[in-house]
Order: sequence, then structure tokens, then C-alpha cells
Amino acid sequence: MKEFNELIDFIRSEVNKNLERISIPDSPKYLYDPIRYSVRSGGKRFRPILTHLSGRANNIDSGVLMSLSLAVELLHNFTLVHDDIMDNDTIRHGKKTIHEKWDASTAILAGDGIYTIAQIILSQISKNTSKISKHFNKTTLEICEGQALDKEFENDKTITRDMYFDMIDKKTGSLLGASAALPIIYNDSSPEMIHIYESFGRHLGRGFQVHDDLLEITADSKVMGKSLGSDIFQGKQTIMVIMARENHPDEWEELLNNSDSNELFGKISSFFKDKNIIKETRSISESYFSSSLDYLRKLNTINTDELVELVHLIKKRTY
Repeated sequence: MKEFNELIDFIRSEVNKNLERISIPDSPKYLYDPIRYSVRSGGKRFRPILTHLSGRANNIDSGVLMSLSLAVELLHNFTLVHDDIMDNDTIRHGKKTIHEKWDASTAILAGDGIYTIAQIILSQISKNTSKISKHFNKTTLEICEGQALDKEFENDKTITRDMYFDMIDKKTGSLLGASAALPIIYNDSSPEMIHIYESFGRHLGRGFQVHDDLLEITADSKVMGKSLGSDIFQGKQTIMVIMARENHPDEWEELLNNSDSNELFGKISSFFKDKNIIKETRSISESYFSSSLDYLRKLNTINTDELVELVHLIKKRTY
């Protein structure tokens, strides 16, 4: 486990170094200062790490893996910049979000620029460029669909669990699916092999997002690097909100309507704990992590030990 953690730290460090090396002009400052701020603001880098481990399992050139990883991370960055505007989040990775530090117009343009840089990096890959680009752009559109559903779902009390799972599959699962599958697409592997890797990543992404919803309630805001409870206060239909609304409709409604705003987060946290909603949410996330491992078991001719370790690492994360 120590060796694996050292590997993860090494990949994260190399990704960060290469993000720093991306040539970002000085002018116009209105565009490039916030891009530089966003790209170099840190992060867990789980997606590029997943891309590296997927490629390592298939002996893919490290330079190609870095290009794919940078594109994946920049796509993730692009979505966060725009999502932060839409959700009015002010803190990301312990720093002010771009729209908070500058303004919404600046953030929109910076997000567009970040996405364009990702496309330029992808275009420099010499093999299967068209297939890679097609999958990358298909993923981008699916992420946008997921964000659109997330916004449509706000304050909608008719949203079901199945609708929620479809939304997070698009918003979060699709990018982790692509992170795992892009090296396999580059490798000219069979459609079946690509499907296995993408399905592995999608189930990992579902588990990741459900676990993220859990951390939104149970984590330390300083450790998380963002404010907690904001999703619920905005009317987001997280899996815990849906369970509270479906299983305890009267009590949940009374709690929301008759609690002082300063006490609401604490009361919501206690409610989720007392009604075993936190426990059930953790069980759901673990079931998706387990499903992701089931897909890896289908790759019986490939050493997937590092990918298995990554699943366990993500499952145990506290931020």
C-alpha cells in the first residue's frame, strides 16, 4: 500500500508539473490570468491518475498518457469553473472560485479557454486522434446534460432515485468512464474492451459522486476545501434528500420549514444520522465501488492491481 501511495503521489506531482508547463500567454490578462489561476489551483487529480493507471495496465507510452491526462483534467477544470458560476459556489480547493475572485463574465471566458487548450493537447496525439476526440467531445456533451439535469432537478420534489442516478452517471460517471477508456481507445482495443473500461469508470464515478454527497454532510469544510451543505440549501436533489423526502416526508418538510437558518445544517446532519440515511448512502456508494471492481475482474489477462487499489483509495477518501 505504501508503494501504491507513493505511485499516486508521483503521478499527481507529474500531472501538476505538466499543468505548470502548459504555455499560457501573458496577454490578454483578462483571459489568461484566471486560466492560469484555475489550472494551477491544485486538486486531487483523481481523473488523470485513473487515466495513467488504465494506460499503465496496458503498457501505453507515458507521453501519450500525460497528454490524455492533461486533457481530462482540463475538461474537469472547465466544468468546475462553469458549475461554480451556476451553483454560486465561492470556494474551490480552499481558494476563491474564479467568478468570486473576478466576475462571472471572466469565469465564463476562462472556462471556454481551458476547454480549448484541452482540445489543442488532444489534437497533438498522433494515433487514433479522431476516435479519441469523438469520445472526448461525446463525454463533454454528456457532462453538460448531467449539469442541466442537476439544475432542472433543483427544488423539484418529484425527482426519484433512478432520475438521480441517471443524472450523476452523466455529470460524474461519464468523465471517469472516459478517463479509464481513452487510453484503451488510443490502444486500438476491441469495442468490448473499451466498454469494460468505460463501465468500470462509470460505476466508480457513481460511487464517487454518492460518496461526495455524503462528504457534503459529514466532512470537515476546511479539509474539503469548500463550504458544506450548499447543495441542500440550493434545493439540490441529492440521494440523501431524496431518501429523506420519500421515507420521512412529513418530518423532513417540518425540519426545512421550521428551523432557524443558522441551525439548519446541524439539524439536517442529525436527521440524516438518526434516520440511518447516512448509513444507507454509504451502502449505496460501496455497492457502486463493488460493481466497478466486478468489471475489472473481467480483465483476467491484464494486471489491474493498481486500478483495484485506486478504487479502495477513492472509497476511503475523507475530502
